[in-house]
Amino acid sequence: MASVKEFSVEEKLTSMVRLQKIDSKLDEIQILKGELPMEVKDLEDEIEGLHARQTRVEEEINGITEFIQQKKDGIAEAQALIKKYEKQSENVKNNREFEAINKEIEMQQLEEKLCEKHIKDATEEIAEKAKQLESAKKAVTTKEANLT
Repeated sequence: MASVKEFSVEEKLTSMVRLQKIDSKLDEIQILKGELPMEVKDLEDEIEGLHARQTRVEEEINGITEFIQQKKDGIAEAQALIKKYEKQSENVKNNREFEAINKEIEMQQLEEKLCEKHIKDATEEIAEKAKQLESAKKAVTTKEANLT
């Protein structure tokens, strides 16, 4: 028959302390393992939100670019009308007609200046949106690096 070895009280306590430390470590790992999928999901959601923000900013930039093109077309149209009115002003028959044509020329010049102002403002807005886009791209890169 196999003999059973008796351990001293000190050995039993030492073994119990070691066993308790191992058990505590296992509990910590279990908790970490339980939280990890939630953290990964949160990170994935955050990345998805950043991608949506990036797409929205790109769409805004495209819209502003279209607006700028419309204003450039408006400037070209105003310049064409100014030339037309200047040509008409050479063939006026009375003072009232001359004044009306001059008012139209003045109106088109103001329209041209307004379009230029809108283009300037829109260009500044594009620069601001480009900065937002760059920061969103950096944030996505950082978060994706954290995910892997």
